[in-house]
Amino acid sequence: MMAEETRLPVDIDAQPLVQAALALQPVLRSYREEIEREQRLPKALVEQLRAAGFYRMVIPRELGGLEVDPLTYLAAVELLAEGAGSVGWNLGNGGVGQLVTLGLPDEGVHEIYGKRADTIIAGTAVPGGGQAIPVDGGYRVTGRWQFGTGCQEASWMLGSFQVLGDNGQPRRHPEGGSLYWRGVFARSEVEIVPGSWDVTGLRGTGSFDWTVENVFLPERRTMPQVGIPLENQWSRWPGVTYQLPVQCWVGPHHSAVITGIARAGINALIELAGGKQPRGRPVGLLCDNPQVQDAVGRADAILNAGRAYRSAMIAELWNTVAAGKETTLEQRARCRLAAIYAADSARQAMDLVYRHGGSTSFQRESRLAECWRDLHVVGQTVTIAPEWYPIGGRVYLGMDPGPRLR
Repeated sequence: MMAEETRLPVDIDAQPLVQAALALQPVLRSYREEIEREQRLPKALVEQLRAAGFYRMVIPRELGGLEVDPLTYLAAVELLAEGAGSVGWNLGNGGVGQLVTLGLPDEGVHEIYGKRADTIIAGTAVPGGGQAIPVDGGYRVTGRWQFGTGCQEASWMLGSFQVLGDNGQPRRHPEGGSLYWRGVFARSEVEIVPGSWDVTGLRGTGSFDWTVENVFLPERRTMPQVGIPLENQWSRWPGVTYQLPVQCWVGPHHSAVITGIARAGINALIELAGGKQPRGRPVGLLCDNPQVQDAVGRADAILNAGRAYRSAMIAELWNTVAAGKETTLEQRARCRLAAIYAADSARQAMDLVYRHGGSTSFQRESRLAECWRDLHVVGQTVTIAPEWYPIGGRVYLGMDPGPRLR
């Protein structure tokens, strides 16, 4: 049996971190205009989030972190996203970035987290963006990466690069394809590309492109990318949290953002309906319309069905690992599909309430318009794309699902 045998679900809503996220929602709303205008999280807000513990959720206790279970992490991210989509996205992304960096050699981990467990990581774990030449003690890296979410508040940037051989061509991995490594760069070594994050939603995430030019990257801040599943890189840390398959984290982290925004959308229609008198109807409020009543009821049911499925599958994998058992491919596939389904449920719920908000829905400053924009930007990310359905289907049909579902 694992040393930590707590079964899920515990009372997630009662967890201090979840309560802190709920209490911060009015604060997040007060920063709305600044977040949109400046395309970043304000420094004062970052310090509030840091003080509440949101930047050390997934860090091991022995490094000073909170080492929360994934359901607590997702609940906090979801509530933050309900308050402000960009905040939920940055905290969700940052947590997975921290998990990835826990796979670095011990020297690298302690360089990043030794002085403070709430060190902020930005960047991306997706392959590609840079090229590197091996040198004594590490690599010389040049590259440009997209989606540097949270780059303005971060101390470190995560990026992937190809390793070049003596002939200047990318080295090949023994299992096929280019040889990629992940590396963590000091924020001071990075240049942010102005104007590269001109988008309709999630503007406050500050997901600008970023570059490095001939930067020396020591081996202690690098790790192989291809051929080693993520969870095997961080599994040397004790506790159930770090023995879980990656499907409990990657996919669910963006799914929680989109379901949080959808909840905000439902609440926005409820608030609107209680005070709006529709044009052309001299008597009655929007809430008196049976179609609006139906939309609110359906949206809530659709959203919660997806959320419940996601939570149930994550809890099943946690309890399997806590009991000292191996998770099955079917369990892992179902967990990933539950995250995708919850995201699709959020889309359906948001579209229902947006439609019934009438002309208010397309007014730029309305809460419904904000939620609709943010939600559909989240929905475009590959981690919750519909292409995961056939991958899961191949598992159930006894076929090879391919390398993306280990």
